[in-house]
Amino acid sequence: MRVLVTGAAGFIGFHLIRLLTARGDSVVGIDNLNDYYSVALKRDRLAALAAEAGGRFTFHQVDFADMAALTAALADENIDRVVHLGAQAGVRYSIENPHAYVQSNLVGHLNLLEVARHRQLEHMVYASSSSVYGGNTKLPFAVEDRTDHPVSLYAATKRADELISESYAHLYRLPQTGLRFFTVYGPWGRPDMMMWMFTQKILAGTPIPVFNNGEMHRDFTYVADIVAGVVACLDNPPPDDGQEKAGGSTKPHRIYNIGNSRSEHLMKVVGLLEECCGKKAVIDFQPMQQGDVPATFADVSAISGDLGYAPTTSIEVGVPNFVRWYRDYHGA
Repeated sequence: MRVLVTGAAGFIGFHLIRLLTARGDSVVGIDNLNDYYSVALKRDRLAALAAEAGGRFTFHQVDFADMAALTAALADENIDRVVHLGAQAGVRYSIENPHAYVQSNLVGHLNLLEVARHRQLEHMVYASSSSVYGGNTKLPFAVEDRTDHPVSLYAATKRADELISESYAHLYRLPQTGLRFFTVYGPWGRPDMMMWMFTQKILAGTPIPVFNNGEMHRDFTYVADIVAGVVACLDNPPPDDGQEKAGGSTKPHRIYNIGNSRSEHLMKVVGLLEECCGKKAVIDFQPMQQGDVPATFADVSAISGDLGYAPTTSIEVGVPNFVRWYRDYHGA
């Protein structure tokens, strides 16, 4: 199978391409290598992929929100399926730079849909987010829950992507699967996310900002469990059979949660990081941040029932794995 992966230099994209090429698939990766976070880290991921995957991995530096550039980059590439992971990420940054989210997450998503429909691809898997659940207080979050009250622009763009995809599934019968990811972490992670920032600050002896005075719960999902779910979806396009699917569509379009299916107290994770770093954290308790939510918790029964998805990595295993990688990568 020949798979197009967007966000190829990103955290999840990197691990997905590793898995796909290791099992013998060929991957065409695209990424614009923007400077939202360290470009050097993105280039290191690409270098690792090139070394491991050899001729099974081809990379194009291109902005998928630029349709002309995207079309030119893919002109000579044969593609069977696509995993669209690329996006402007980050809840808090969407308050500072809203236009980046509209361009990347809305225009970019539409461009990939147009590629998929004109090429009549077999399946498009795309990244949504647990943030679409907004301020829902019912836990765990199920795919049937309301998603029409986003508390950030990032969340609004991800929900809009789901709706645009539904229209393409209806109009063009394009098989699609949307994945609502829950707090992904692990080796080669993102510097703007809590696990990286807290590890960095604990090792440096600088204060870590803990929002909502520590009363935060997150469904921390190890990256290997995430990519196992992505691949299970990629290999199983939804049928166009008129039957209702996960997320409520009767078109060839499913929506799944992918999480660890456990909601962990933030301070428990801080304790694990302290153990792994061999240092106590200096904690700076702060109020809730605008656009944030106090708890996330994934109901994964839909993807488990349909595809047998079963996350296996607890935070007691995953957090030490991340800290070991972080210290090795930075020589710390």
